[in-house]
Formats: sequence, C-alpha cells, structure tokens
Amino acid sequence: MPTNRTTDFLRELLVRQVTTWLPAALHRSRRATIALAWAGADGGAAEAVLRVVAGHAAQVRGRQVTVLVLSDGAADLPARLGPIEAELPAEVTVHLLPGGPDRLPVAVKAAGAAGSPLFCFLDLPGEVSPHLLSAAANGRTGEVLLHAGGVTRAALVAAGFPLVAEVAPVLPTDATAPTDAAAGVVAFGSRSDRSLEAVRDALWTVGADFSVRYRDPADPTAPPVDVAGDPALEPLAGELLTELRRGGPRPVTELRRHTLTVTVYRAADANRALANLVEAGDVRRERDTGRLAGDEIITPTR
Repeated sequence: MPTNRTTDFLRELLVRQVTTWLPAALHRSRRATIALAWAGADGGAAEAVLRVVAGHAAQVRGRQVTVLVLSDGAADLPARLGPIEAELPAEVTVHLLPGGPDRLPVAVKAAGAAGSPLFCFLDLPGEVSPHLLSAAANGRTGEVLLHAGGVTRAALVAAGFPLVAEVAPVLPTDATAPTDAAAGVVAFGSRSDRSLEAVRDALWTVGADFSVRYRDPADPTAPPVDVAGDPALEPLAGELLTELRRGGPRPVTELRRHTLTVTVYRAADANRALANLVEAGDVRRERDTGRLAGDEIITPTR
C-alpha cells in the first residue's frame, strides 16, 4: 500500500481522535456513527479505525455503532477490512460504500445517524462543499476532523460548528519526499470545549512523533511552531495580551478557548503564558496565589 508522511500523520491523528471520541459518545448515547471519507486512498486509516472500535468492545456491547467508509481510491478496501470486520462485536455495523466524500450526506442519512453522536473524517484535496459540512454537523450532534487544501474556518462556522480549530502542518522534507512539505490544512469543528482540547493535544502528540511543526493557516507568513519539547510561549502571550487589551477583562476559560480556536497552541499553554504575563506585570489576576482557575478573571494592567 503506497504511503507517505502526510497520510501516516493523518492516520495517527484520526486514530487518536476516534479513541477519545468513541467512549465519550457511547457514554451519552446508545447509538453512535463514525463516517470516514477520502477523495483518494485511505492510507490504511480505515483498518486502523476499525481496530480502535474493536478495542472498545466492552463499551460497545449493548449499544449500536455504525461505521461508514467512503473512498474512491482504494479498490482493495473490502479485502483489507474483511478480516477486521469478522472480529468486531455484533453491535458494530460496517458499510463500505461506493463513491467519495460527495456521497457523505446520503450515507449519513441512510445510516439513521440523526439525533445521535456522529464523528466524521473528511480528506478533501480541494474546496470544501457546504453540504458536506452540514451533513457532518448532524444537526447539533456532529464533530468533524477535516483535511483540506485551504482554510475552512468560515465554512465550518456556517455549517453550525461554533468551535473551530485550524492548523497548517509543515512536514520535514528530504530528497525522497520533497512534496510532503505542504500538507494542506487540518481543521476540527465541534461544540465541545473538551473535544477541542483533545484534538489539539492529539495534534501536538502526533506532530512531535512525526517532527511536524504547525503554522496558523490564516497567517502564512508567521513562523511555524515546533511542537516537540517545550514550546516558545512568547507569541501566545502576545496574542492573549492583545486580545485582553482589545476585549477587556476575561475569565481564564475564555482565554483558553481563544487559544484553541485562534492559535496553534494547547489550552495548557494558555495557562503558562498567562502566568508569564502575570509575573511580568502585564496583566493581573483575581487571586494572589494558587493555580489559575477557569472562572478567574484576567485584567490587562495597561
């Protein structure tokens, strides 16, 4: 099976997010749907996701999980997925469907996903169609992890995802795979702060494993952030200070959300950057000591 660093990176990111999403979805609902759609080959990701589902057999029992797989570029998918399907609990149904991502709305509707948790992964090299994102939103019960050719924030918000995170992965180049340097944009749409934090943590963990750096897709001139080791927090501190001066005092929770939706950093990085700003005297906190609590108000000093 042909592969490269981009597809390997996306596969591992998808696996981590499904591993986080599935137990939470089954905790709040007896029915859940996972929809996977590629415009080209899946790079082994479909099998990897089914293995994640198989690994949660205990939580799946007594519930119903549907996995939809759409891929135009993998004629060998039935042969690859068959042995794993045979090991899945009876409560898991796998539908391997002809066609690519454009068939997602029909597939989601046919699977009866309305009203229950839906997780979608879409790998789209070109422009993102609004009807695909609307299908992924599933009313108010969907989350989507998206790999696209360009910025998708406005389209995700318009489709009903109030919380959006975007990064432009910058992969290392070498003589054997020079085209892997440009990896498009990875975006995530959700309504859950917890899911938003989880996907950002997954991005940093997988990014470190693959020596990936992240750039803000809305600012292609900005230097990419190295996610291996301790990050440089000065750019984040500057962004948070600008936001506070622009919008006034804000609770820590809102500043963490701002970090996740506007920058490439993690929520935990926001706490450290705010602590640095407090120490420098650029902002003040409500309490004199202790950890920064989510409801604590941060105020710019000038």
